[in-house]
Amino acid sequence: MTWLYVLIAVLIVLILVSIPVVRAMRFRPKKQETYPDFPVKCDEEKAVSDLAEMVRCKTVSDTDESKEDEKEFEKFEKLLPALFPNVYRVCEFEKLSKRSLLFRWKGKDSSVSRVLMAHYDVVSAEQSLWKKPAFEGIVEDGVLWGRGTLDTKGTLNGVMQAAEQLIKEGFVPKNDIYLAFSGNEETNGYGAPTIVKYFKEKGIRPALVCDEGGAVVDKVFPGVSAPCALIGIAEKGLCNVRFSVEGKGGHASAPPPHTAVGKLSKACAAVENRPFPARISKPARELFDTLGRHSTFVYRLIFANLGLFRGALDAICKKSGGELNALMRTTVAFTQMSGSKGMNVLPPYAEMVANLRIMCGESVDDCVKYLKETIGDDEIKTEVVYGMNPSNVSETEGEAWDMMKRAISQTWKETLVAPYLMLACSDSRHYGEISDHVYRFSAMALSKEERASIHGNDEKIPLEKIVRTVAFYLRLISQF
Repeated sequence: MTWLYVLIAVLIVLILVSIPVVRAMRFRPKKQETYPDFPVKCDEEKAVSDLAEMVRCKTVSDTDESKEDEKEFEKFEKLLPALFPNVYRVCEFEKLSKRSLLFRWKGKDSSVSRVLMAHYDVVSAEQSLWKKPAFEGIVEDGVLWGRGTLDTKGTLNGVMQAAEQLIKEGFVPKNDIYLAFSGNEETNGYGAPTIVKYFKEKGIRPALVCDEGGAVVDKVFPGVSAPCALIGIAEKGLCNVRFSVEGKGGHASAPPPHTAVGKLSKACAAVENRPFPARISKPARELFDTLGRHSTFVYRLIFANLGLFRGALDAICKKSGGELNALMRTTVAFTQMSGSKGMNVLPPYAEMVANLRIMCGESVDDCVKYLKETIGDDEIKTEVVYGMNPSNVSETEGEAWDMMKRAISQTWKETLVAPYLMLACSDSRHYGEISDHVYRFSAMALSKEERASIHGNDEKIPLEKIVRTVAFYLRLISQF
């Protein structure tokens, strides 16, 4: 009978092995919705010229407003009516705060409204590290150079160009459209919250909100070679935590067993060696389910059997770091450390700062508790410098989602459209209070180099991409 038990055991093993394999074989792309072509034309020369003019407004925001150049912001605001006279003629305009610009494009039925967002402030630029001037809007060899071309004056230009053209052509939207622009997004300022407060007071719950976020990208998902349009349906929270230790100071020639800096270093190593647990959020699960079906067989085996191979995926993420790892867990990046001002002096006080990006389903309080438990040293003081929890998660079904998919698919053909979790923060998180359809999509196809130039050096945009951004908004607005 021994042979019978062996045979049964072999059959059981074969069945257990075959189940995930069969799942992977059946884990194929779902039937893609096809959309009819929607040809559009725009004034290409105007789109490029207008964006160059916007770049020449040095609207650099700062947490200390006294360091901002108010004349540059005023220059930008005066520029808009000169560039887009039809928008100002037809739309109701309100300046709700010094950094909150809102246009209402009244539709045939005001019971439904939709919001197109962007911000016109930019981060600073270290000119010595740029190949071209950052604020001169130079057009050369088919490229427009300048801070803000990608983040996000390029988006604002696309929205306004589309609105200006459609109004000129006599288009009247079925429902109200709001064009909402803030001037201090880069500093987590009050521009967008002021607009959201206005909407709440008016009882307005937008049926769709479109802001910066994902883009059309290549080779960002394992095993997928086709271009992917990633729409952020949520964004991670943000928390800056300061860790500090007080020491006795003194001369470095007779140090204690562990200095203040040494204790902080040990704490830093402890946190880095014990990453936050992996958590597959709704955005990540839907991303895996959408793009995983287009991946190679090995990755389909993983994504079709996450319950079985979650540990393997987690190990891959931990080892690789980067965007895939950040998609799976709360991340901690130690960014600053300081101690004694003298090379031979023990620090009487030392501190380090960590920047956390908080996963959906977790909170600032959860993260601080985890950090304290991981460090396990009561001498290290933990202080939250700034913190905000993750955003709400938007829906990926219904009219609003379909409008986004349609405009994207008509503008970037043969592109896979998928939801994802935005790793950075944007103004759109405030809109989660008033809408379940907040989508983060920067209407551009961005290379790895271009994505790296956002907040970096040599930010620029090919002229063709300026035009295609306008085309996307023409197709999106035409559905409104």
